Amino acid sequence: MAKNSKRTKGARENIDREAEYELGAAVKMIKEAATAKFDETIEICMNLNVDPRHADQMVRGVVQLPNGTGKSVRVAVFAKDAKADEAREAGADLVGAEDLAEKIQAGEMDFDRCIATPDMMAVVGRLGKVLGPRGLMPNPKLGTVTPDVAGAIAAQKGGQVEFRVEKAGVIHAGVGKASFTEDAIEANVKAFVDAVVRAKPSGSKGTFIRKVAVSSTMGPGVKIDFASVNS
Repeated sequence: MAKNSKRTKGARENIDREAEYELGAAVKMIKEAATAKFDETIEICMNLNVDPRHADQMVRGVVQLPNGTGKSVRVAVFAKDAKADEAREAGADLVGAEDLAEKIQAGEMDFDRCIATPDMMAVVGRLGKVLGPRGLMPNPKLGTVTPDVAGAIAAQKGGQVEFRVEKAGVIHAGVGKASFTEDAIEANVKAFVDAVVRAKPSGSKGTFIRKVAVSSTMGPGVKIDFASVNS
């Protein structure tokens, strides 16, 4: 235990919190510092030069991480009849229509993602005040309002990550687990950053990406040299 604690301390002390590191070096540091008793999530934080209070500076999108998130995702699907059967066969954790809406209204929210077929949006729309603040409202732009429920479920369970800039111009998301290989984490980070860069809004002027950093759940943040990611 003491040896493990000493190694963790050493890994943290080797990190210059003000320096920017090449992506590979940053990931190596993060993995060495992730010594909790559980499989820590690797998180990315991006500071953007935007003010999301303006519609033309909102940054939002979805990205399929090549190596998944390492997280088990529970998916709820609003669908009826044949589409409901399709959703169940595709591995949806909760499937329903008005009955599912009633459960959600009653506070039953045991899921991480929500998908709906287009014909169910009249029902789902009534749940805006419940699903919206939790980032769970189905959205056609994010692929979660679709007749292809099987494809949407596979994407959500296979590593699809939604992102949305917060008030301070910050985006953060989980991009893997500490148990992932360094190559897998690097590929996920690059895919995520690339998706955010492609989502640059028309109202953003000057340098879009101000800072990129990675960390583990319990570990310190490590700044990344953007040039080593955006290549």
